[in-house]
Amino acid sequence: MKRVVITSTGVVSPVGMNTADFWQSVVQGRHGFKPIASFDTSRIKVKCAAEIAGWDPVAQGLNKKDARRMDRYTQFAMAAAKQVIEGAGDLSGIDPFRAGVIVGSGIGGFQTTLAEHQKFLEKGPDRVSVFMVPMMISNMAAGQIAIEYGFKGDNFAVVTACATGSHSIGEAFRKIKYGYLDLAIAGGAEAPINEVAVAGFSNMNTLTESEDCDRLSIPFDKERSGFVMGEGAGLVLLEELEHAKRRGADILAEVVGYGATDDAHHITGPSPDGEGAAHAMMNAMADGGVSPEQVGYINAHGTSTQLNEKCETLAIKAAFGAHAYKLGVSSTKSVTGHMLGAAGGVEAIATALALRDGVMPPTIGYRVPDGDCDLDYVTEGARRADIRYALSNSLGFGGHNASLLFKKYEG
Repeated sequence: MKRVVITSTGVVSPVGMNTADFWQSVVQGRHGFKPIASFDTSRIKVKCAAEIAGWDPVAQGLNKKDARRMDRYTQFAMAAAKQVIEGAGDLSGIDPFRAGVIVGSGIGGFQTTLAEHQKFLEKGPDRVSVFMVPMMISNMAAGQIAIEYGFKGDNFAVVTACATGSHSIGEAFRKIKYGYLDLAIAGGAEAPINEVAVAGFSNMNTLTESEDCDRLSIPFDKERSGFVMGEGAGLVLLEELEHAKRRGADILAEVVGYGATDDAHHITGPSPDGEGAAHAMMNAMADGGVSPEQVGYINAHGTSTQLNEKCETLAIKAAFGAHAYKLGVSSTKSVTGHMLGAAGGVEAIATALALRDGVMPPTIGYRVPDGDCDLDYVTEGARRADIRYALSNSLGFGGHNASLLFKKYEG
């Protein structure tokens, strides 16, 4: 079996349009929450989100004509992929048939679907764009990245709601670990902030209706009232270690384990005992040959919903036993909001950077303790710590659970 490392990253987010700016915002606890500007919220209870303001795909390096034929989520993915390629070093000697792309989206081109449906209603079927279908489908980000950069190996899109980004990275990790690929771009992208999607999530009582931007996304706080919708993309370049060394690539961190389970419980709610999430974490540690006591930090799913934090806390206790109280556990969604299918990608990057820099990102906005959430949630601000192993959790509608285990790269 091969060792797998991260050799480049790309981030498009509400708190930074590249990895460095994103990471600085996360560490310094600068959130991206503002009143929604992209549509009229007068008919909707939810008033705030974590939008990417003033998005201009051309300014991010995309061709103007090509960008017009992409949904917003694919534009995000392409901008992040461009960062990945630019940061990867010399890729001229790679075998294109051993270079893959595994990039997914929770809901794909929903904005395109809405726009073309409105056009159908107002102007008739003949005015529906010939590009509607390739713009709306969830696999097109992966396809467009491959077309742009000539990656001809395994190419597909994972769709597991909020676990999409983590599953994508986990599946790419396995492809490389077992020798099917030398390298792969992996992660997720999402552009869900429109009035229909927000209304749908709001009617499920999953989104906060608070208008206090400093108390919107408050994971593990007793007064948490729902998640804040975010958008963007988070992609990594995973690579077989010796392949990376031969081309002189910079190595950010090592991926050593991946666990994937399902609650088999409910279409939207987590298993009350956290069993599925616990087994995902245990499977990731077993995959990496790591004991619970070796893990120092968890980037939690931490959505700022009542159910998730209670169940995820139980899951961590089930997976780690007494060591759960010695871990640092934080949610970077307190800064970024919930980027849905992109969340696992940006959070994997945050976890890898935590290992590299020896710092646990904070859970910001926390004020009121919850008796059901009694672990160390790093609420005092970013914390210096020499972390060797760290987990990143993603839990999605449908009961999908994914846990990624990272190791500080030590050669």
